[in-house]
Amino acid sequence: MKTQQPESSPEPRKRRKYTKEFKEQAVRLAQQISASQAGSDLAISVTMLRDWVRTHGAEGAEAFRGQGNRTAVDAEMARMRREIAVLKQERESLKKAAAYFLE
Repeated sequence: MKTQQPESSPEPRKRRKYTKEFKEQAVRLAQQISASQAGSDLAISVTMLRDWVRTHGAEGAEAFRGQGNRTAVDAEMARMRREIAVLKQERESLKKAAAYFLE
């Protein structure tokens, strides 16, 4: 007697990626007409479009910079943190050297 194998589930849907230009145009369209109308015209979810509008409003020109790309402020903060770490190491080295020569 042969047993039936359960049908394999369909492959998971791949995430669609949208360019920065597409997102910016979609936001402009959503500002001209309703978000629901713009979403259906562009064949994207209204929730996603509203998220794009919210992000664009909060971040302005730096919105939609891509995954892993930092804002200018975040990049400057990371640079300063690295510099502080180096300065702390140098300070500790100088403390040890001063203690050695003062003994």
